[in-house]
Amino acid sequence: MKTLTADVRAVPGRRISFVYLRDMELPDAPAYPGVITGTEPGHDTLLALIRLDGSRSTLRIPVGYEGLTYGDEIGDVPALPMGRFTPTLDQLEGAWEGVPICSLGEDGDVIALTDDHQQAVAAMAVYRRDMAGCLYNPDSDGVDADAVRAFWAVFEWEPEDSEMPWTVQWGDEFEGQDQAIRIHYLPA
Repeated sequence: MKTLTADVRAVPGRRISFVYLRDMELPDAPAYPGVITGTEPGHDTLLALIRLDGSRSTLRIPVGYEGLTYGDEIGDVPALPMGRFTPTLDQLEGAWEGVPICSLGEDGDVIALTDDHQQAVAAMAVYRRDMAGCLYNPDSDGVDADAVRAFWAVFEWEPEDSEMPWTVQWGDEFEGQDQAIRIHYLPA
């Protein structure tokens, strides 16, 4: 029978800093602050479950990993933010023509976070050209402006272990609701 030895410092609520393996050899490797949310057995070791500040996902890191530094501070594990939110570029694919954009699912539907129709059409056209071969027919000469429709939308966080970190719903019924924003939608 194999016994896993726990590092006594690996307790829920302990503040940590974490350096990714890819950065370990850098002279000024960035260290990301976070918190231990729990522990679980891993293959031949105990894993610390850590959530980096500003992140909603859990990293499973061996408690003895050299890029994991344990702090002295121990507090409550912060609750995972839930409910409606306004997305940032970190939650989307990026910005094209200055407009935050992302594709939805495997169908290739696209949303642009802007209330300006012309900006949305231009950004979606550049986005689709950049994604040529992945999401649309590269023989197409752009985006049909009449197919791009404006809606009010709400974004909501999903539980941590969900397949997707967030969902979006759109429709005119969301106008005036808490955290509703204007988007433009382009079906595939």
